[in-house]
Amino acid sequence: MAALPDAITSLIGALNTLPGIGPRSAERLALHLVQAEAGSVKHLAETILEARSKIHFCGICGSLTEVTPCALCTDPRRDPGLLCIVERAVDIISIEKSGAFRAKYHVLGGKLSPLNNVEPEDLRIAQLESRLAEEPIKEIIIALGTDVEGDATAFYLAKRLAARGVKITRIAHGLPAGTGLEFADELTLSRALEGRREMQ
Repeated sequence: MAALPDAITSLIGALNTLPGIGPRSAERLALHLVQAEAGSVKHLAETILEARSKIHFCGICGSLTEVTPCALCTDPRRDPGLLCIVERAVDIISIEKSGAFRAKYHVLGGKLSPLNNVEPEDLRIAQLESRLAEEPIKEIIIALGTDVEGDATAFYLAKRLAARGVKITRIAHGLPAGTGLEFADELTLSRALEGRREMQ
């Protein structure tokens, strides 16, 4: 079988770095793109670049947005006394799809992981503490994955924030062990939020 041209091989390699795209999918996409109309490929490339240049993290909660503060932070219908802590901005999208949560969010930007040199100062914990001092937050829901790092981060936050006088809960059952929120369906997330328990 003839080898693919270098340009296609490079494109396959680039597409293969995307989440959820394996080698075969990357090859199919690359072959489709090099045979598609130049106008449609150019439009796709321009749309990707435009989205990348316009989207940034909200300065308050850390969600993906085009404006700061974002629509979630400025929505007056959301409960200002309830704050859900998530690992990444995409986790907010998963919870919002469940339709079970109508309050505020805070993105940590990761989880504690000594093996990967992720310490508390590498996460958005200082910003969280500033919000607790400025906003009328009465309960914090920790919605992190159930892997070792997620558990360690949840317990660290519960201990660090305990003196602040807010109720600290963690989403309950239904999340597969060792995985993140993006793998849970809307009903599972909804039940996990409803069944949250207080952390000691």
